[in-house]
Amino acid sequence: MTLFSGKARAMAVLLGASALAAPVGAMAKAAPALSAREAALLARLEKLEAEVSQLRADAAATRQQQGEAVQAVATQANTATQVAQSAAQEAKATGERVAAVEKKPTPEGMRVGATNIRIGGFLKFNADYSHFDGGTVATNTLGRDFYLPQAIPVVTPTSRSSTDTDFSAKQTRIWLNLDTTVAGHTVRGYLETDFQTTASAAANVTGGGSQRTTNGYTLALRRAFVQLDKWTFGQDWTTFQNTAVLPESTDFVGATEGTVFVRQPLVRYSTPLSKAATLHVSVENPESATANAGSAALVENGTDHLPDFSARLNYMTRRGEISFAALGRQVRTEAAGAGITRAGFGGSVAGKIFLNEKRTSDLRFSATYGQNIGRYVGLNFAPDAVYVAATNSLADVRVFAALAAARIAITPTLRVNVIGSMQSADYDGSLSPTAIAAYNKKAWSGAVNLFYSPVKAIDLGIEYRHGQRELVNGQKGNIDRLEFAARYNF
Repeated sequence: MTLFSGKARAMAVLLGASALAAPVGAMAKAAPALSAREAALLARLEKLEAEVSQLRADAAATRQQQGEAVQAVATQANTATQVAQSAAQEAKATGERVAAVEKKPTPEGMRVGATNIRIGGFLKFNADYSHFDGGTVATNTLGRDFYLPQAIPVVTPTSRSSTDTDFSAKQTRIWLNLDTTVAGHTVRGYLETDFQTTASAAANVTGGGSQRTTNGYTLALRRAFVQLDKWTFGQDWTTFQNTAVLPESTDFVGATEGTVFVRQPLVRYSTPLSKAATLHVSVENPESATANAGSAALVENGTDHLPDFSARLNYMTRRGEISFAALGRQVRTEAAGAGITRAGFGGSVAGKIFLNEKRTSDLRFSATYGQNIGRYVGLNFAPDAVYVAATNSLADVRVFAALAAARIAITPTLRVNVIGSMQSADYDGSLSPTAIAAYNKKAWSGAVNLFYSPVKAIDLGIEYRHGQRELVNGQKGNIDRLEFAARYNF
């Protein structure tokens, strides 16, 4: 910058000198030749002009290089931005894929080949304190294990009340669930067992111990079926029953006299009719449980020719569910080598109404009516039909049963259940009162319980129940039971 300034000043001096010399020369009519000093100044001027031109060229080149450098930096920055954006998008996509994978529920159980196997159930302990005002109930019988209205002794002039305390773990339940897909078809297998259902559960198990020693009980089949797409083959709850409305109870059943309650072999087809409605139709194992006039004992005939037929329509909404079920069957017995039959039919409506959005509180109900369907209701409280030897015929028996229950959540871990149920049997008018005097006529019960779940898998409950049984002849018996239950669900 200093050199350039000096040259500029010199140039200015020369130009000034030239400007002064021009008029003088004109007036002097121009000298014929430049002096040595002038020639030197002119040479220096030309040199300065050349240097200025070179400086301008250098400055232009520098500016061009700087522009190219800036452009290169901008290009690099733009490329880096694009790379960063691409990396961010890839990271986001990867994160979304990982989140989607993590969001998928982890399959429970274990895999064996293409089959997913799950084991579940619960371990249950019961402690009962029972008072019967009509007499004693034999030890190691079902009436001591859970509420069974037909086992309540009725009051007689000679009967004395009894009080019993029983502890048990035989209601413990284990199930096995198998799921797989074969050639595009969904296949499911299910096996469920407990120690209460077996015929030897109430009685001492031979070789297995007794209440005096080891309290050993035999594992018994509850349910065992295979499902192929919409078909079910095996032993399951009857289609005539809606198990979803059974109340929460410390008891094995909860509302025995008021509910349909049967498990048996069947073939069932289930299909959705809409998003809310599902239809189930089935053919099921037949069995006729009749009574002979003059005796209240039930006879399991085993001479049936036709299966039982059942259908149920389930309808579910956001606020609850309701079902309508129908049953058709033939009751059959044999006498003197000849078959005697009566038609049986029934209908049942059951439902559940949710009382809050979390569905922790609800109302449950069921009502069933039918003719010659006794074994389906209340654990066979009334016979299917009555055989009258004098006329060699079967007399009809009509039953009506109902239950209602409220489940109220007090806190996330504490809840109350209030339960009521009843059943009434109506015997054909052709039967003499004396012939059916000892038959079951009515039963009802009411219960209230409190459940506490300190952790998710544990339920602790205490329940009080009062129940009554009435015979055709008017005799009655009552039970008062206080029961504690502890259950670990797995």
